[in-house]
Amino acid sequence: MRIHKEGHIYCIIASLLYAAVIWLCLHFLPVFLAYPLIFILGLIWFWVFWFFRIPTRTFTTGNDLVISPCDGKVVVIEETNEGEYFKDKRIQVSIFMSPLNVHVNRYPMSGVVSYVKYHKGKYLVAWHPKSSTENERSTIVVKGPKAEILIRQIAGAVARRIVMYSKQNDQAKQNEELGFIKFGSRVDLFLPIGTKINAQIGDIVQGGIHVIATL
Repeated sequence: MRIHKEGHIYCIIASLLYAAVIWLCLHFLPVFLAYPLIFILGLIWFWVFWFFRIPTRTFTTGNDLVISPCDGKVVVIEETNEGEYFKDKRIQVSIFMSPLNVHVNRYPMSGVVSYVKYHKGKYLVAWHPKSSTENERSTIVVKGPKAEILIRQIAGAVARRIVMYSKQNDQAKQNEELGFIKFGSRVDLFLPIGTKINAQIGDIVQGGIHVIATL
C-alpha cells in the first residue's frame, strides 16, 4: 500500500499540525486532558493517511467487461435519459463512495477518450437524485471496441474537489487512473441499453476488481 500523489500535501500538513498539537498539549495541558486529546487527534491524522491510500491489487481485465471505476456501494441501477452527451436512454449505475473508501477513479474499459468536460455546480449529498446533474462534476466518455460509455465523477456534500486526468483523444487503458475525488463522492456509469448488468443495488464493489457489466 502507498499514499496517492493527491494526498502528499495533505499528509504533510496533517503530520506537521499533529506534531504541533502534541507539543502544545504536553506543555500546556494537564495529563488527563492532554492524552485523550492527542489520541482523538491521532485518529484524525491516521484517517487522512487512510483516505489517500492506494492498496495493492490484482486487477480484473476483459475487452467485454465494464470494471468498477471506484470503491463503494452500488446505489442506483436504472434506465434514464442521459442529456449531456448521448441524449438518449442509457442504463445508469451509480456507486457511492464514503469517506472511508479508496477514492482513486479508474477507467472501466479500454478505448479512446472521445469527450471530456468539467462542470462547476452545487454540493448536494452524493446520493441525492439531482447530484448527477447539479453538483460539481466531470464527464468522461470512452469509446471502446464494443461500446461507448460515459463516466461521471460527482462531488458530494463533503467532497469539494474533483481531479480529472483525462483529456480528449487520450488512450484509455482499463483500470488505469482517470482521476480522484477528495473526501466523499460518487461515480456514475452510463451504459448502452441492453447491456448485461452484473452488479445489484447494495453491492460493495472495489475499483479495478469487480465486474459491473458485460458488453
